[in-house]
Amino acid sequence: MNQPTLAVWKFTSCDGCQLTLLDCEDELLALAGAIHISHFLEATSVSEPGPYDVSIVEGSVSTPEEAERIRWIRDQSRVLIVIGACATSGGIQALRNFADVDEFTALVYAAPQHIDALATSTPISAHVPVDYELRGCPIDKRQLLEVLTAYLAGRKPDLPDTSVCTECKRAGITCVMVAHGTPCLGPVTHAGCGAICPAYRRGCYGCFGPMRDPNVPALLPLLRRCGRSEDDLRRVFHTFNAAAPAFTGQPE
Repeated sequence: MNQPTLAVWKFTSCDGCQLTLLDCEDELLALAGAIHISHFLEATSVSEPGPYDVSIVEGSVSTPEEAERIRWIRDQSRVLIVIGACATSGGIQALRNFADVDEFTALVYAAPQHIDALATSTPISAHVPVDYELRGCPIDKRQLLEVLTAYLAGRKPDLPDTSVCTECKRAGITCVMVAHGTPCLGPVTHAGCGAICPAYRRGCYGCFGPMRDPNVPALLPLLRRCGRSEDDLRRVFHTFNAAAPAFTGQPE
Protein backbone atom coordinates (compact mmCIF):
# COMPACT_ATOMS: atom_id res chain seq x y z
CA MET A 1 0.00 0.00 0.00
CA ASN A 2 1.52 3.31 -1.15
CA GLN A 3 -0.56 5.62 1.01
CA PRO A 4 0.97 6.73 4.33
CA THR A 5 -0.82 5.35 7.36
CA LEU A 6 -2.49 7.42 10.09
CA ALA A 7 -3.49 6.41 13.62
CA VAL A 8 -5.47 8.54 16.08
CA TRP A 9 -5.22 7.75 19.80
CA LYS A 10 -7.17 8.84 22.86
CA PHE A 11 -5.73 9.32 26.33
CA THR A 12 -7.38 11.15 29.27
CA SER A 13 -9.54 13.76 27.51
CA CYS A 14 -13.06 14.68 26.43
CA ASP A 15 -12.64 13.64 22.73
CA GLY A 16 -13.26 17.22 21.59
CA CYS A 17 -10.03 17.49 19.61
CA GLN A 18 -10.69 14.22 17.79
CA LEU A 19 -14.12 15.57 16.89
CA THR A 20 -12.39 18.61 15.40
CA LEU A 21 -10.75 16.25 12.92
CA LEU A 22 -14.12 14.79 12.02
CA ASP A 23 -15.52 18.32 11.72
CA CYS A 24 -13.14 18.93 8.81
CA GLU A 25 -15.92 17.44 6.65
CA ASP A 26 -15.04 18.20 2.98
CA GLU A 27 -11.34 18.48 3.79
CA LEU A 28 -11.50 15.13 5.56
CA LEU A 29 -12.80 13.45 2.43
CA ALA A 30 -9.85 14.78 0.44
CA LEU A 31 -7.46 13.82 3.23
CA ALA A 32 -8.88 10.29 3.39
CA GLY A 33 -8.08 9.93 -0.29
CA ALA A 34 -4.42 10.73 0.34
CA ILE A 35 -3.76 8.93 3.63
CA HIS A 36 -4.88 5.56 4.95
CA ILE A 37 -6.58 5.68 8.36
CA SER A 38 -5.37 2.57 10.16
CA HIS A 39 -6.69 3.30 13.64
CA PHE A 40 -9.27 5.90 14.70
CA LEU A 41 -11.87 4.47 17.09
CA GLU A 42 -13.82 7.74 17.18
CA ALA A 43 -14.59 7.20 13.49
CA THR A 44 -14.36 3.45 12.81
CA SER A 45 -14.07 0.13 14.63
CA VAL A 46 -11.41 -1.00 12.15
CA SER A 47 -8.01 -1.16 13.81
CA GLU A 48 -4.94 -2.26 11.89
CA PRO A 49 -1.55 -3.05 13.41
CA GLY A 50 1.39 -0.68 13.11
CA PRO A 51 3.88 0.66 12.51
CA TYR A 52 2.27 3.96 11.46
CA ASP A 53 3.63 6.85 9.44
CA VAL A 54 1.72 9.42 11.52
CA SER A 55 0.10 9.15 14.93
CA ILE A 56 -2.16 11.83 16.39
CA VAL A 57 -2.59 11.75 20.17
CA GLU A 58 -5.30 13.50 22.17
CA GLY A 59 -5.29 13.61 25.96
CA SER A 60 -2.91 13.64 28.91
CA VAL A 61 -1.09 10.82 30.66
CA SER A 62 -3.08 10.27 33.86
CA THR A 63 -2.80 6.53 34.56
CA PRO A 64 0.05 3.97 34.73
CA GLU A 65 -1.45 2.21 31.70
CA GLU A 66 -1.30 5.41 29.66
CA ALA A 67 2.33 6.00 30.61
CA GLU A 68 3.17 2.59 29.19
CA ARG A 69 0.93 2.89 26.13
CA ILE A 70 2.38 6.22 24.96
CA ARG A 71 5.85 4.68 24.83
CA TRP A 72 4.50 1.88 22.63
CA ILE A 73 2.77 4.39 20.34
CA ARG A 74 5.98 6.43 20.03
CA ASP A 75 7.88 3.28 19.03
CA GLN A 76 5.24 2.49 16.41
CA SER A 77 5.04 6.00 14.91
CA ARG A 78 7.34 7.79 12.48
CA VAL A 79 5.76 11.17 13.26
CA LEU A 80 3.93 11.95 16.51
CA ILE A 81 1.49 14.89 16.63
CA VAL A 82 -0.13 15.78 19.95
CA ILE A 83 -3.31 17.85 19.89
CA GLY A 84 -5.12 19.95 22.45
CA ALA A 85 -4.51 21.39 25.91
CA CYS A 86 -4.66 17.96 27.56
CA ALA A 87 -1.90 16.53 25.36
CA THR A 88 0.28 19.66 25.39
CA SER A 89 0.01 20.75 29.04
CA GLY A 90 -1.97 18.18 31.01
CA GLY A 91 -5.40 19.75 30.54
CA ILE A 92 -8.03 20.71 33.07
CA GLN A 93 -7.41 17.41 34.85
CA ALA A 94 -3.94 18.68 35.76
CA LEU A 95 -5.60 20.61 38.58
CA ARG A 96 -5.02 17.36 40.46
CA ASN A 97 -1.31 18.23 40.40
CA PHE A 98 -1.96 20.84 43.08
CA ALA A 99 -3.96 18.62 45.44
CA ASP A 100 -4.15 15.12 46.94
CA VAL A 101 -5.53 12.60 44.43
CA ASP A 102 -6.07 9.96 47.12
CA GLU A 103 -8.31 12.39 48.98
CA PHE A 104 -10.31 13.10 45.82
CA THR A 105 -10.89 9.43 45.00
CA ALA A 106 -11.89 8.65 48.59
CA LEU A 107 -14.52 11.39 48.45
CA VAL A 108 -15.89 10.56 45.00
CA TYR A 109 -15.77 6.75 44.67
CA ALA A 110 -17.37 4.13 46.89
CA ALA A 111 -14.43 1.78 46.25
CA PRO A 112 -11.40 4.04 45.67
CA GLN A 113 -9.02 1.08 45.88
CA HIS A 114 -10.10 0.15 42.34
CA ILE A 115 -9.03 3.53 40.89
CA ASP A 116 -5.61 3.29 39.29
CA ALA A 117 -4.59 6.91 38.74
CA LEU A 118 -1.30 8.77 38.76
CA ALA A 119 -0.83 11.60 41.24
CA THR A 120 -0.35 14.01 38.33
CA SER A 121 -1.73 14.61 34.85
CA THR A 122 1.13 15.34 32.45
CA PRO A 123 1.55 16.26 28.77
CA ILE A 124 2.69 13.69 26.25
CA SER A 125 6.06 15.46 25.86
CA ALA A 126 6.85 14.62 29.51
CA HIS A 127 7.04 10.97 28.52
CA VAL A 128 8.19 10.71 24.90
CA PRO A 129 9.61 12.99 22.18
CA VAL A 130 6.91 14.64 20.06
CA ASP A 131 7.25 16.13 16.59
CA TYR A 132 4.43 18.70 16.62
CA GLU A 133 2.20 20.21 19.32
CA LEU A 134 -1.13 21.80 18.39
CA ARG A 135 -2.64 23.91 21.17
CA GLY A 136 -6.20 24.72 22.11
CA CYS A 137 -9.31 23.43 23.85
CA PRO A 138 -10.23 22.31 21.28
CA ILE A 139 -7.62 22.72 18.55
CA ASP A 140 -8.21 24.75 15.41
CA LYS A 141 -8.86 22.41 12.50
CA ARG A 142 -6.86 24.62 10.12
CA GLN A 143 -3.67 23.91 12.07
CA LEU A 144 -4.24 20.17 11.99
CA LEU A 145 -4.92 20.24 8.25
CA GLU A 146 -1.77 22.32 7.77
CA VAL A 147 0.41 19.77 9.60
CA LEU A 148 -1.06 16.80 7.72
CA THR A 149 -0.95 18.40 4.28
CA ALA A 150 2.61 19.60 4.95
CA TYR A 151 3.59 16.04 5.82
CA LEU A 152 2.05 14.72 2.61
CA ALA A 153 3.82 17.43 0.60
CA GLY A 154 7.17 16.81 2.32
CA ARG A 155 7.51 20.35 3.68
CA LYS A 156 7.67 22.01 7.08
CA PRO A 157 4.24 23.11 8.39
CA ASP A 158 3.56 26.82 8.80
CA LEU A 159 2.36 27.14 12.40
CA PRO A 160 2.01 30.36 14.43
CA ASP A 161 4.55 31.07 17.16
CA THR A 162 3.27 34.41 18.42
CA SER A 163 0.52 35.71 20.71
CA VAL A 164 -3.21 36.18 20.19
CA CYS A 165 -2.52 39.94 20.06
CA THR A 166 -0.86 39.51 16.67
CA GLU A 167 -4.00 37.85 15.34
CA CYS A 168 -6.11 40.75 16.62
CA LYS A 169 -3.83 43.26 14.88
CA ARG A 170 -3.89 41.40 11.58
CA ALA A 171 -7.68 41.11 11.68
CA GLY A 172 -8.15 44.78 12.62
CA ILE A 173 -9.78 43.91 15.95
CA THR A 174 -9.80 46.71 18.51
CA CYS A 175 -7.98 45.75 21.71
CA VAL A 176 -10.68 44.90 24.25
CA MET A 177 -8.38 45.65 27.18
CA VAL A 178 -7.35 49.11 25.97
CA ALA A 179 -10.73 50.17 24.57
CA HIS A 180 -13.13 48.61 27.05
CA GLY A 181 -11.08 47.65 30.10
CA THR A 182 -11.88 43.98 29.53
CA PRO A 183 -9.39 41.57 31.16
CA CYS A 184 -7.62 39.60 28.42
CA LEU A 185 -4.88 36.97 28.34
CA GLY A 186 -4.16 37.59 24.65
CA PRO A 187 -0.68 39.11 25.25
CA VAL A 188 0.60 35.88 26.81
CA THR A 189 -1.49 33.28 24.98
CA HIS A 190 -0.34 31.24 21.98
CA ALA A 191 -1.86 32.25 18.66
CA GLY A 192 -3.89 29.86 16.54
CA CYS A 193 -7.54 30.40 17.47
CA GLY A 194 -8.04 33.33 15.11
CA ALA A 195 -8.73 35.67 18.06
CA ILE A 196 -12.30 34.41 18.31
CA CYS A 197 -13.09 35.87 21.73
CA PRO A 198 -11.71 39.40 21.15
CA ALA A 199 -13.57 39.46 17.83
CA TYR A 200 -16.76 39.35 19.90
CA ARG A 201 -15.46 41.85 22.49
CA ARG A 202 -14.62 39.16 25.00
CA GLY A 203 -11.24 38.82 26.63
CA CYS A 204 -9.04 35.87 25.72
CA TYR A 205 -9.08 33.27 28.49
CA GLY A 206 -5.96 31.40 27.43
CA CYS A 207 -7.32 28.13 26.06
CA PHE A 208 -4.35 27.86 23.65
CA GLY A 209 -1.89 28.00 26.54
CA PRO A 210 1.14 30.23 26.99
CA MET A 211 3.04 31.54 23.99
CA ARG A 212 6.78 31.06 23.78
CA ASP A 213 8.50 33.15 26.49
CA PRO A 214 5.38 35.01 27.72
CA ASN A 215 5.88 38.01 29.99
CA VAL A 216 3.16 37.10 32.47
CA PRO A 217 4.43 39.36 35.31
CA ALA A 218 4.07 42.40 33.02
CA LEU A 219 0.45 41.51 32.27
CA LEU A 220 -0.65 41.08 35.89
CA PRO A 221 -0.80 44.84 36.76
CA LEU A 222 -2.95 45.44 33.67
CA LEU A 223 -5.37 42.69 34.68
CA ARG A 224 -5.59 44.16 38.18
CA ARG A 225 -6.31 47.57 36.66
CA CYS A 226 -9.18 45.96 34.74
CA GLY A 227 -10.73 44.88 38.03
CA ARG A 228 -9.36 41.38 38.50
CA SER A 229 -8.95 40.42 42.17
CA GLU A 230 -6.12 38.14 43.33
CA ASP A 231 -8.57 35.22 43.49
CA ASP A 232 -9.72 36.02 39.93
CA LEU A 233 -6.12 36.01 38.72
CA ARG A 234 -5.41 32.64 40.29
CA ARG A 235 -8.51 31.17 38.67
CA VAL A 236 -7.85 32.57 35.21
CA PHE A 237 -4.40 30.92 35.10
CA HIS A 238 -5.70 27.62 36.47
CA THR A 239 -8.00 26.40 33.75
CA PHE A 240 -7.20 24.37 30.63
CA ASN A 241 -3.44 24.89 30.90
CA ALA A 242 -2.97 25.00 34.68
CA ALA A 243 0.15 22.83 34.55
CA ALA A 244 1.89 24.79 31.78
CA PRO A 245 5.10 26.09 33.42
CA ALA A 246 4.48 29.72 32.40
CA PHE A 247 1.01 29.68 34.00
CA THR A 248 1.78 27.59 37.09
CA GLY A 249 2.10 29.63 40.24
CA GLN A 250 0.57 32.79 38.76
CA PRO A 251 0.07 35.34 40.11
CA GLU A 252 3.26 35.65 42.12
